[in-house]
Amino acid sequence: MCLAIPAKIIKINDQLAIVDFQGVQKEVNISLVDVKIGDYVMVHAGFAIEKMEKDNVKEIKKYLK
Repeated sequence: MCLAIPAKIIKINDQLAIVDFQGVQKEVNISLVDVKIGDYVMVHAGFAIEKMEKDNVKEIKKYLK
């Protein structure tokens, strides 16, 4: 089974972004979504696949603990 995990956009450089997964930072491709620094995205296999609302991210994080 594959999971997509929510992350916050920290830095953007063209089509790549540094995102934060609750303290772990990784580089992901953002070419599939229109985002800015501070936005939350759902990340799967190194790609941001969906922009998320902050309330939805809080709800999902409850299940990931």
